[in-house]
Amino acid sequence: MNRRNMLIGAGATAALGGGATWLTLSGMGSSQDYAASIAPLRAPLPDPAQPRDLIRYATLAPNGHNTQPWKFRVGEKQIDILPDLSRRTPVVDPDDHHIFVSLGCAAENLALASAARGRPGGVRFDPADGGAVTFEFGIGPAAGSALFDAIPKRQSTRALYDGRAVSATDLDLLVKSAAVPGVDLALLTDRPRMDRLRDMVMAGNSAQMADAAFVRELKSWLRFNPRQALRTGDGLYSVASGNPALPDWLGPRAFDWLSTAQSENDAYAKQIRSSAGIAVFVGASEDPAHWVAVGQACQRFALQATALGLKHAFINQPVEVARLRPDLAALVDLPGRRPDIVMRFGYGPTLPWSPRRSPTSVINA
Repeated sequence: MNRRNMLIGAGATAALGGGATWLTLSGMGSSQDYAASIAPLRAPLPDPAQPRDLIRYATLAPNGHNTQPWKFRVGEKQIDILPDLSRRTPVVDPDDHHIFVSLGCAAENLALASAARGRPGGVRFDPADGGAVTFEFGIGPAAGSALFDAIPKRQSTRALYDGRAVSATDLDLLVKSAAVPGVDLALLTDRPRMDRLRDMVMAGNSAQMADAAFVRELKSWLRFNPRQALRTGDGLYSVASGNPALPDWLGPRAFDWLSTAQSENDAYAKQIRSSAGIAVFVGASEDPAHWVAVGQACQRFALQATALGLKHAFINQPVEVARLRPDLAALVDLPGRRPDIVMRFGYGPTLPWSPRRSPTSVINA
């Protein structure tokens, strides 16, 4: 459930000169056209909702590098969410951990949306069916919720927050919302532990940025302007992280010139300092079933945060770099366990939405 802040903002514009401004305004599509194109994907869910509508809401879930590694199979009494292994990121996610967490996030959206339209049901993992996550429809009264209402509003906001603390009442709501069997949640709101986690994020980022294979994989999922993001419907849209749009040919070069381990470490340090807290999710076991449960828990947390007016972003380097996991597990008093997801949260701005593929493109015929 990763993110990269490609630091090609004001510094890049200055470095590239006035020509960069002209380039960002020509041939790349406009931000207005981009917003209008993706707005239907975040439109309110109709009532009654058809499976295609529910799947649209499911695809608004967070996922690693915004690869959207899922396919949906519609049955008479269920919808199966299958891992799309053609969208693997084997360098950053060699055991497909992030894929199954992403499926859990999508399944939680699907369950909340279906319940809100009068078809509550349950989620189960089926390892015999290619690692499918199955939502089985039931019958019951419509059960809307603040979490359901937050689905089209949630975004991973990779920006500075304002540093305000979250009240004890709201922290309690966040913890309760994420209560999923088989998943532990540790909240860090004290500065000493947040600073220790910051150091792990920076160590993980330094290791990743020194890995040429990691950088190649990351760059393959970066989208540098509105037209490119709309063309692919996936990937890490740099404008959604507060960066300026750049032409296809210039974006990768600007990344190479300006995105260094040190510049990213400086950005992560500021972002963590601006956050109200950090949530660490830890599954009871290291297997796809528990990774799916982690996805459900962290998505419920993210939706509750959104409902409370909070923003969030993933800082998963300490779980992606294996040698850092024992230190993170010790920090959250769960020694011997594998931490799964790290998410910072706080009060911050709304940024442009990341792209999504259409429901038609992710439904198996």
